[in-house]
Amino acid sequence: MSKTILCALDINRAGEEKEVLMTAANLAKADGAQLDVITVVPDFGMSVVGAYFQDHQVDSAKTKASELLKELTRDTLGADRDAGIRHIVAMGTVYEEVLRAAKLGKSDLIVIGAHRPDLKDYLLGPNAARVVRHSECSVYVVRH
Repeated sequence: MSKTILCALDINRAGEEKEVLMTAANLAKADGAQLDVITVVPDFGMSVVGAYFQDHQVDSAKTKASELLKELTRDTLGADRDAGIRHIVAMGTVYEEVLRAAKLGKSDLIVIGAHRPDLKDYLLGPNAARVVRHSECSVYVVRH
């Protein structure tokens, strides 16, 4: 039985991620678990690309990501259910931030989507595969 479920969502693929969110919400409801949702904004600060962004632009990206995440959860699950969800916006590498949030939130289960694989990612997308491989808790992968 799970006490906390972490659902990793890509807000840039909101249409596809609704199924992932619904799955996580149903699992949380069945177990009476806390549902946390996370999205990750890429960290451009340490790359060549990062030189073109100022701090206020990074903060603006995180604020917009937070708004989109809340909109996705509210539109998919309804305002009442959304009120009990903890929304997390992290900055960095997707799989690292998902694993960090799961550890900090003491998650018992991570729910993550996996896009259709290509030849180099035969079974899962690269982020889902890394989360599965390195997670200290169970991972439920939802195929798109």
